[in-house]
Amino acid sequence: MNRNKDRERLKIAITADAELPVPPALYGGIERIIDMLVSGLMTLGHEVTLFAHRDSNVRCRLVPYGAEGNKAADVVRNTWAVSKTIFGGGFDVLHSFGRLAYLSPLLPLRLPKLMSYQREPTIRQIKRAAGLSAHGSLRFTGCSDYITGQIKPYATAETVYNCIDPARYDLGMPAAGDAPLVFLGRIEPIKGAHTAITIAQKTGRKLVIAGNVPAQEQDYFNTRIRPFLNEQVTYTGPVDDRQKNELLKRGLALLMPIQWNEPFGIVMIEAMACGTPVIGFDRGAVREVVQHGVTGYYGNTMEELTEWVGQVHSLDRKLIRDITEAHFSAGVIVRQYEDLYYRMTRKK
Repeated sequence: MNRNKDRERLKIAITADAELPVPPALYGGIERIIDMLVSGLMTLGHEVTLFAHRDSNVRCRLVPYGAEGNKAADVVRNTWAVSKTIFGGGFDVLHSFGRLAYLSPLLPLRLPKLMSYQREPTIRQIKRAAGLSAHGSLRFTGCSDYITGQIKPYATAETVYNCIDPARYDLGMPAAGDAPLVFLGRIEPIKGAHTAITIAQKTGRKLVIAGNVPAQEQDYFNTRIRPFLNEQVTYTGPVDDRQKNELLKRGLALLMPIQWNEPFGIVMIEAMACGTPVIGFDRGAVREVVQHGVTGYYGNTMEELTEWVGQVHSLDRKLIRDITEAHFSAGVIVRQYEDLYYRMTRKK
């Protein structure tokens, strides 16, 4: 991204959730998006202030939250931290990736406010916030049309997709003949690791499962995953960025046999940045991220997903990478948010 020389410099406030630092040490997809957005906006010449966990390490001014929990007292404390900085701070726009509650005292102000949803929205809260905001000063974005479509009946909303930094991912081509299928994500029923095992068994392909096991899902792991681990199906545990890159670029395909409506699924564009196709169930945002027959396949049954495994060799991994960069790179997404800020502030 080149710095804007002909556009007005904006003073932008961004809020994150309080639980994880920006960027996160391991997992935390939203915090990674925020880190890329902050860095990109600074490169474009804007003045950015971030409200986030005290251990955050960002290029811009950081206002650390006073509490990291979810108790009512914690929310009140952090809401105060945001409000006292915004009032009289001369900001052009306030962009929230954190709790909508943090914006509550600021809703009556004319200050343009943007609330970005990376998960299923709570419609009751959206209707209430839109009603309290002054003169249409509050807008929303969803991380996919699937999310935005739920908001639009009640408030002004548009889609800005999530992103990755392509420089962090190597193009892996071509996949070796015995390249394994990959499952990467939290090991819990809604992510479908157990279904990935069945697909591997039906196709005779090796499967590498990676990701953390939440404490409340240990029984699921012990009963639905662990008994099937062997030479064909292996579990590597959590992976860092370097390990993730190696795993994805050497994979035949990433499996997304999700049992829920995935709001976006950043792991899909991480795999595609490596040129690795995605095979998943047609739920949530999967069909928005995956171009069927080009960057992967989606279907509605186990039989369909199993069939697609036999066809991924024919997909052009360089083309998959190019499409991912064109639609989901950090530079593209930062520009989309910047354009939205200018529209909201009516500055140029």
